[in-house]
Amino acid sequence: MGMHAVDIYGLSGGHGSRRVAGVVETKDGLHIWEDHFYPEVIDPVRGEVLPDGEMGELVFTSLTKQALPMIRYRTRDLTRLLPGTARPAFRRMEKVTGRSDDMIILRGVNVFPTQLEELVVRTAGLSPHFQLIRGREGRLDTLCVRVEARSDCPSERRDPAAQALAREIKDRVGVTVAVEVVDPETLERSVGKLQRVIDRRS
Repeated sequence: MGMHAVDIYGLSGGHGSRRVAGVVETKDGLHIWEDHFYPEVIDPVRGEVLPDGEMGELVFTSLTKQALPMIRYRTRDLTRLLPGTARPAFRRMEKVTGRSDDMIILRGVNVFPTQLEELVVRTAGLSPHFQLIRGREGRLDTLCVRVEARSDCPSERRDPAAQALAREIKDRVGVTVAVEVVDPETLERSVGKLQRVIDRRS
């Protein structure tokens, strides 16, 4: 139809949605209008400001709002800041990849369900339906990725698929996890939505 579509990022916490938007000329991310908002990306655990290009939690400070100013408003959204392109004076934010309040700290490593989801869907024989079971052995926390097999995955392919996923998580995320492959449609769902994280630590 000869129309252009761009993404717009908005928050319910008093920030206007049109202050962070894609640009038709490049369509390469969301430019932040820094004459209205000052963005930062912080480590979601320590609160330290991270340099541009590093993944962390997006924080906004409003510069021009009068009725409801915000100082270092924590969005809980995970992204990173990049140099501006079509509007070089304003930095861009990458597409949001997850939420900091979904983060799991496993033996000192920050693990996000979205990281694991990417690896699950890339593993042959596995469906995108999975749960993360948190447990504890002695003083150490453990994590089991319980994932449904695809309907066309024979039983003899499930162990190799589990081993492949465990290796990918170790290589890509840096943690050792157990992987359990279960039958399709066996993970408990609540109102059509899968409960992602189950904490069984005592």
